[in-house]
Amino acid sequence: DRLKGHDRIEVQHGRSKVNHLEKSDAEQTLNKDQKSCVSQMHRSRSPVSLSKELLFKLILLIPILLVSSCKKETEQDQYEVNPISLYPSIGAKNKLKTQEQYVSILYTNLFQQALSGNQLVEIIDCLESIGDKELGREVLISNFMNRPEVILPTDSAMHAQPEQFILSTYERFYVRRPSEAEKTWFLNFINGHPQMTPELIYFSFALSNEYLYY
Repeated sequence: DRLKGHDRIEVQHGRSKVNHLEKSDAEQTLNKDQKSCVSQMHRSRSPVSLSKELLFKLILLIPILLVSSCKKETEQDQYEVNPISLYPSIGAKNKLKTQEQYVSILYTNLFQQALSGNQLVEIIDCLESIGDKELGREVLISNFMNRPEVILPTDSAMHAQPEQFILSTYERFYVRRPSEAEKTWFLNFINGHPQMTPELIYFSFALSNEYLYY
């Protein structure tokens, strides 16, 4: 079952990178046109991607620990590089992002700049040709992660200041601060897994259920 109870991240020992999606069982289901589209999305350089099986072993999403808040919920309808106010909690998110919003926000989160309209149209057409939305998101995230201009913290920076990394990652992807329970869980997780990388954590946030909502 997916997303029951506290989500968790499991790490295979000795792995700081993930396997290529092009060798996964999931991609074998793609037809010729879909494979051509996936190949085009991977054109930047040899991708570091995930098979579904490995994905959900490594990053079965993030512990979602709902906390109550007396703060007024705020609407978040703008997805720009410009600063926006933070959500008071996960409970304030009740709208599903469109595919265009998801792609645009993901690009902004990973590259810290806006995606051009032409690029957005091209990516959406490619995702629609794949059909399987979840597989399409895996391919897209993998492609973005492997571009040289992606902005990722270094492994050493994350492990040197894990609390700051957690706070900035929640604000970057979830547009909110973590609860104390979430922050404690992640601190224990990062400190207990020296082989964990920012890439894997960013991947888990981008593929999480919460990231689909605003």
